[in-house]
Amino acid sequence: MKKFIALMLLVCMLVCGFLTACNNNSDNNPDDTGSQGSKTSHTVPTGDVTVTFYHTMGKNLSDVLVKYIAEFNKVYPNITIDHQTIGGYDDVRDQVITELQAGKQPALAYCYPDHVATYLRSKKVVDLNEYINDETVGLTQAQIDDFIAGYYAEGQQFGDTSKMYSLPFSKSTEVMYYNKTFFDNNGLKVPDHWFSASANDETSLEYVIKKIKEIEPTSIPLGYDSEANWFITMTEQLKTPYTQAVDKVQDRFLFNNEKNIEFCEKFRSWCQNGLMTTQAIYGGYTSGLFTNTTANEEGKVIHSYISIGSSAGATYQCPAKSDDGSYPFEVGIATIPQADASNKKVISQGPSITMLKQKDQTVNDAAWIFLKFLLTSPEFQAEFSMASGYVPVLKSAFELDAYKEFLSGANMTKDGIAALSAKICMEQESAYFTSPAFIGSSDARDEVGKLLVAYISAASTATQDELKKLFVDAYNRCVTLNQ
Repeated sequence: MKKFIALMLLVCMLVCGFLTACNNNSDNNPDDTGSQGSKTSHTVPTGDVTVTFYHTMGKNLSDVLVKYIAEFNKVYPNITIDHQTIGGYDDVRDQVITELQAGKQPALAYCYPDHVATYLRSKKVVDLNEYINDETVGLTQAQIDDFIAGYYAEGQQFGDTSKMYSLPFSKSTEVMYYNKTFFDNNGLKVPDHWFSASANDETSLEYVIKKIKEIEPTSIPLGYDSEANWFITMTEQLKTPYTQAVDKVQDRFLFNNEKNIEFCEKFRSWCQNGLMTTQAIYGGYTSGLFTNTTANEEGKVIHSYISIGSSAGATYQCPAKSDDGSYPFEVGIATIPQADASNKKVISQGPSITMLKQKDQTVNDAAWIFLKFLLTSPEFQAEFSMASGYVPVLKSAFELDAYKEFLSGANMTKDGIAALSAKICMEQESAYFTSPAFIGSSDARDEVGKLLVAYISAASTATQDELKKLFVDAYNRCVTLNQ
């Protein structure tokens, strides 16, 4: 009997020990992190560590970044930030994809949601809740609440809202730049919708660009930088199908439909009549066409009078000063045209940051410390906005005296154009949209951009069957790439 009791006590001890171990393991399992908080242990690295950060910043923005890296290193001298300008957003995406395959990916990368969705295939994207909710290095509730809610939520749109795969860095959208001097001198109205309802619809873009062509036949009235944005924005404004996040690959890509062919056909007529161009057709950012004041060999200055592009590129839309210090023309900024005033839609863009798993967790911990330093600093957000036209992602940035003064100085010169751009962004915040993010969404974006270029620039002899085949081929490529 005594042996039996002793045996039972031993069994109980073993069971209790097993259950305790299971509970402890569960607390430290990073896959169990969610909105309730992470128990994963992270620390501030004390040894020397290097964090590689891929981005797209030009000199004016890199200068701001370098300034704050220096401030960061005053607190964390052991953490080296190796920041690298890779090119455009797609260039960053392509290089990250290549390096993920080789296991040499950077710790941090600028990103759009569809890029992150592509990275998720590698299973090397860090769920940032693991850091956000960490008891030692995480964010306070006040810091989380300081983010503009819509921007913060973007990182949770990958099918599982308990996971956070990116944090907003700064935001932008598309705006319409126009030559205010030319508009005023010729009595033109700023357009607020795309297509003319009648021959005298003076506030339609269609009417305005035709009128500009009449006034200056050598001009290309409209330049649009991003063909993909244009296509996707039209589907949102017109409520026509584009993509959807579903399991079956064949059902994810919906853009091959008659409604979308219809607006492409209208834009094609504009292109055929010399009323517009795009970045791919022009061979460079259309801001170069908008600001051009140099005569060609025939003595003619060929430029556009409307340029639709990123609000973050506002300073590139202002012409160089003349020898006497004046500007050759005044730049106006307005919201982009709409298809339906009751369904205003403007694409939400601008970089977020994603973290990619490293072989040494210390590198990820250091990357988080840097990320937290930048993204919870209203001063950095404000200064980055003032240098670029990006919109801060922190509410507190708008309360800084320096930023209030910046916005109050908005005007249509080079010095004030970034402020004016930021103000226009704030005015249309309620109209922002983002497309569904899923594996293959980045491919869809690429394909519709190429599709729009191919369609509107097709030869005048192209048949309807040939033009429709462009849609079919784009759809088939999306499916093939994701099977």
